[in-house]
Amino acid sequence: MAEIDLGALRRNVDVLRSHVDGGDPSSDAFFAAAGDPPSRTGIMAVLKADAYGHGAVPCAQAVARQVWGFAVSLVEEGVELRRAGLIDQPIVVLGCFYGLSHRDVVAYRLTPVVADARDLSRFARAAADLGAPRVPVHLKIDTGMSRLGVRPESLDAFVDVLRAEPGVALGGLCTHLADADGPGDETTHEQLERFFACRQRLSAMGLQPGVLHAANTAGAVRFGSARLDLVRPGIGLYGVAPPNTALSGLWPVLSLKTRIVALREVPAHTGVSYGSRTRTQAAARIATLPIGYADGYSRRMSGQAQVLCGGRRCSVLGPITMDMTMIDVSAVPDVQIGDEVVLIGGQARRDCVADAPITLDEMAGWAGTIAYEICCAISKRVPRIYTGL
Repeated sequence: MAEIDLGALRRNVDVLRSHVDGGDPSSDAFFAAAGDPPSRTGIMAVLKADAYGHGAVPCAQAVARQVWGFAVSLVEEGVELRRAGLIDQPIVVLGCFYGLSHRDVVAYRLTPVVADARDLSRFARAAADLGAPRVPVHLKIDTGMSRLGVRPESLDAFVDVLRAEPGVALGGLCTHLADADGPGDETTHEQLERFFACRQRLSAMGLQPGVLHAANTAGAVRFGSARLDLVRPGIGLYGVAPPNTALSGLWPVLSLKTRIVALREVPAHTGVSYGSRTRTQAAARIATLPIGYADGYSRRMSGQAQVLCGGRRCSVLGPITMDMTMIDVSAVPDVQIGDEVVLIGGQARRDCVADAPITLDEMAGWAGTIAYEICCAISKRVPRIYTGL
């Protein structure tokens, strides 16, 4: 099961709030180019991908009183939050792809981020059909990510289309920082410079850009100039500090646990799992766990991952299979079927100090990926249990 500590999630919002409010703008050499900081920067909690695998609805309900609003990637994710009763706060759809869902965006009062001028008429038509007021859209500027957004050189053409659509209004301006967690700051400063230039061009055209937002977790912590009207923390909410980001005090939110379903004593040189290429070096006690790559426990960690059993680190043996994983519990005294095994998180040990907890970052290292992917990959087969309600 995946155990989600909502109390830790709320504490992490407070930690991020302290960095946003208490960060020293003078530490960012580019800050002068951004103008005066807002009096109070809002937090837009990023809940895309089911809150990075933690469960979007429970997480949103837990932090609703602490944040300005929420960000999702897909229309369906925003609809899920509205249907769950989160009816008051803004829900911003970051993904910029709407297909045939423009009416759903309007009907559920979602705030679309747009990068394609053709969507403006579609939202205007949906609002007219539903008798809704003007649709506030957030314009995304591609300042260097080269993924989504209006390129600065195409801004004038986009504005011409916007002016011709009375059914929509500019409610915000945003971008995405490609290297906020990188070792240097030059790329981020260049992106912010392009962003502020676009804001000034809009103002010169007589358009108020609305709320401004650019910063992810790393951007919010490292760059005072990126703390605009809103920041968009994602991974930091869930207890992981991005690379090169001095973000102390975060609490782990997710633990992944299972229990032993089978035990066997095997002699030396016994093959373990598919292919029989992994063989025991000596007589060993092997435990079988009911979790595998179909649950999000990546096969790429085979032969590298460790788990905690009885508070001791135990090695994963052989290839991780679709539904099950084998571990070496030879060093765990009195191990029994039904004993708890921790794959992410910590575990107490009765006889002495327990071995170190297993973190998302450590697991990501075994899998050759990043912590984001690890928590997002935990599948729906794994029950979520919520504590700290």
